[in-house]
Amino acid sequence: MLLLERVKAIMMSPHTAWPAIEKDTDHPSVLFVNYVAILAAIPEVANFIGQSIVGGYRPVLSGLLRAVVVYVAAFGVIYLIACVIDVLAPRFGGRKYFSNALKLAVYSHTPLWLAGIFLMVPGLSFLLLLGVYGVYLLWVGLPPMMQVQKGQAIPYAIAVTACALIPALVLSIV
Repeated sequence: MLLLERVKAIMMSPHTAWPAIEKDTDHPSVLFVNYVAILAAIPEVANFIGQSIVGGYRPVLSGLLRAVVVYVAAFGVIYLIACVIDVLAPRFGGRKYFSNALKLAVYSHTPLWLAGIFLMVPGLSFLLLLGVYGVYLLWVGLPPMMQVQKGQAIPYAIAVTACALIPALVLSIV
């Protein structure tokens, strides 16, 4: 139930959710197990169903293999983006704090993971654009989480997003 409450809070009222998230003292492994492991599975399961079962575009075995590889890679991508957020913090007047950077990386991916449900229906993959809301969540979360000034949050969010696109593009090519 905590998962649904957190998803609802971050999606509906991020300005109040980020300060609450900043106060969380959960170990990063708890965040990965209780949040990432569940939500990151949504787009992969939906894509597998849409491509291999409903659409029949991809053989079941290769679709399953692809889903597992991309699902596992999602954990690495989240960790990599957290590292980028942490490393860039001083450049934008913020403070380095990896735990908060990890929370930012995880929770700002929520819209993308939720929009992944549309992959279940071939032809609706364009609705993944709804995941762009994650950039807004990142922008709103940077000041309370990384202690940056509001004026620096936009360029910081753009820099992080640009850096996050690189592993996403590599992953999509592979």
